[in-house]
Amino acid sequence: MASSPPVLSTRVLLVCAAIGVATGILGGIAGWVTVPVITGPAFLYGLVLGSHVLPGIIAQEVLRRPLVAIVTHVIAALIASAFNPAWAMRFIGTALLFGAIQEGVAALTRYRAWGAWRFFVSAAVIGVFVAVVVFFAAHLSSRMLWEQIAYLIIAVLGPIAWTAVGLGIGTSLSHAGIARR
Repeated sequence: MASSPPVLSTRVLLVCAAIGVATGILGGIAGWVTVPVITGPAFLYGLVLGSHVLPGIIAQEVLRRPLVAIVTHVIAALIASAFNPAWAMRFIGTALLFGAIQEGVAALTRYRAWGAWRFFVSAAVIGVFVAVVVFFAAHLSSRMLWEQIAYLIIAVLGPIAWTAVGLGIGTSLSHAGIARR
């Protein structure tokens, strides 16, 4: 009996690793600026946290396969953890959450719909979830009303904006031949 090819071939894993390393460096930088942003202009935190959508978006845009978002997110989290080991569990938790949401939305379309709309749906789900959780976890209700409103808007739009960036990068990588079969 002939075996079927693996879902995650060596080539796919290597592409996930390359994307994970590059986006993990960005994630490490985002980790460094988190505390100054939360204690200062907290309403901008959605832009910082939104950058963590990049690993899965780029991987799914380039490879268009199951599991690439979650694998790439975990690799990126491990790289980001090297920059700030104290935040390792936060990086990994964020990677698993964001990767699961991105994989879940792709699975709902049976990994057949790869239009930009699908990526933006996952970004909106992430944005809304993160906006609510961080609002309460960071006690943003103690901030002035305009900051609370600005935070909620930016927290939802941050992942959406980073998704647009990720789609642009993924498309460029595909045009460069990264996704050739």
